[in-house]
Amino acid sequence: MRLACCQHDIEPGAIEANVERALAAIATAADDGADLVCLPEIFSVGYFAFDEYERAAESLTGPTLARVADTARAHNVGVLAGSIVEDLAASTRDGFETPSESGLANTSVFFDRSGERRAIYRKHHLFGYESREAELLVPGDSLGLTAFDGFTIGTTTCYDLRFPELYREFVDAGATLILVPSAWPYPRVDHWRLLPRARAIENQLFVAACNGSGVFGETALCGRSAIYDPWGEISAQAGAGEHAADEPTIVTADIDPERVTSVREEFPALRDRR
Repeated sequence: MRLACCQHDIEPGAIEANVERALAAIATAADDGADLVCLPEIFSVGYFAFDEYERAAESLTGPTLARVADTARAHNVGVLAGSIVEDLAASTRDGFETPSESGLANTSVFFDRSGERRAIYRKHHLFGYESREAELLVPGDSLGLTAFDGFTIGTTTCYDLRFPELYREFVDAGATLILVPSAWPYPRVDHWRLLPRARAIENQLFVAACNGSGVFGETALCGRSAIYDPWGEISAQAGAGEHAADEPTIVTADIDPERVTSVREEFPALRDRR
């Protein structure tokens, strides 16, 4: 399976322009042979545009996700709609099970090749350090796995990377690939390089860390999207080609579910858990 992480530019509050960039990136990745495309965290309005969250919030049946679903269908590609700001009250009215009947959530949605919604993940761990996320949003409480092209795919979001127990839950549920849409900023570049790689190594699965690109006042996203295999080796990363590591780019790798099986058989660390 060919996996693509779209590290596209995100302008604070520029919803239409950001969504257009995301859709264009999906199309470009699909034209390059991608089977599955991952978008960054809060790709529509920008993670650090906290004052715009209410304006950007929509139901799971809202226009942004509908356009992503249409693009997935048109290009015959699976898409993780990295995350949007979800209006939980609107989703509840539309018949979805939600962690709260009101408020906002940081929500990712997985669409298959036909544009059908297959999984929903709401960010579990809300960031409070120099961020208003914990103040503005409701945390999620379910995993939301799905099967796709031989993989069992789970999603976590950005700050979730710092909580390894969540990834053990995914392993116990059968995950072989974790997609991690993110809005990881400078200066914590070393943490961004280390944590997804550690999660891949300790859980012996693929981890695709998909960051955005862009500047929010004094805060800049560090880019450096990367795909790690179950041995922790880098399958692909931003900055390896003509673009700087924090510039817009698409990071692509061909990955095989048999790699998960072979690593777990060769080095059966998960069997030694107590």
